[in-house]
Amino acid sequence: KLGLGDAKVSRYPEGEVAVEIKEHVRGADVFLIQGTSPPPNENLMELLIMIDALRRASAARITAVLPFYGYGRQDRKNRPGVPITAKLVANLITAAGADRLLTIDLHAAQIQGFFDIPVDHLYAAPVLIKYLKRVFPLAGRRKMTVVSPDVGGIKIADHFARDFRCPLAIVDKRRMGDSQTEVRNVIGDVAGRDILIVDDMISTGTSLATATQVLHEKGAREISAVVTHPVLPGRAVEIIDRSSLKTLWVSDSIPLKEEARRSPKIKVISLANLLGEAIKRIHADTP
Repeated sequence: KLGLGDAKVSRYPEGEVAVEIKEHVRGADVFLIQGTSPPPNENLMELLIMIDALRRASAARITAVLPFYGYGRQDRKNRPGVPITAKLVANLITAAGADRLLTIDLHAAQIQGFFDIPVDHLYAAPVLIKYLKRVFPLAGRRKMTVVSPDVGGIKIADHFARDFRCPLAIVDKRRMGDSQTEVRNVIGDVAGRDILIVDDMISTGTSLATATQVLHEKGAREISAVVTHPVLPGRAVEIIDRSSLKTLWVSDSIPLKEEARRSPKIKVISLANLLGEAIKRIHADTP
């Protein structure tokens, strides 16, 4: 076991980030854990400035550990005049001086290709599946259908469905804007089935609440969901609590705000051991 390194992060009066590394890191293998979760801009700048401070303090290797990779949704130019911000963030992290990136459940796996440094992309699914198998015994899984909330999530949902040995269904969701989606139909048989919705991230909660409503209209019974990254801005927790969703399992890749911690529906599954094991193997250069 290791303690946290000694560093000071503060603000100048006008809001600029100030960093001071307060221990000896020359020649050290440094793992800097800082997700770019809300507030994303503040956390991203802290990450970049901390990397620069470590590089100038002569750390031998700097691994940026981002349990949540912010700006990952902006990973392609799908219409004129929009940026590819996931690539921009990759450039910033590399330019700041990081030698390696360790992250969990990128919004799109091809984001790894935006980096010119090694990327260790971990998947939360094995940890989440192991936990949920204790919640849903084999007899219960025989009455279950795994649902992907959109076409893009089919691969990870199929992984859950294969491991649970149950059918797979897909929600036909269309994006109407940056924060608006419309659920139009369900592809697959969900009538009389318990449902587990699987996704990589939850933001406002409206898509999940709407999908839950549509699934109930199609005859589904109890509906739960498991999501890796709980962004949950604004009224998201209220929307989840008021929905007919039974339980929402999330990981601790993003710290939950107090409102979410008090929610009777939101339960946390820790990924600490997954990250810890990855850090240990990277340091030891073992598979």
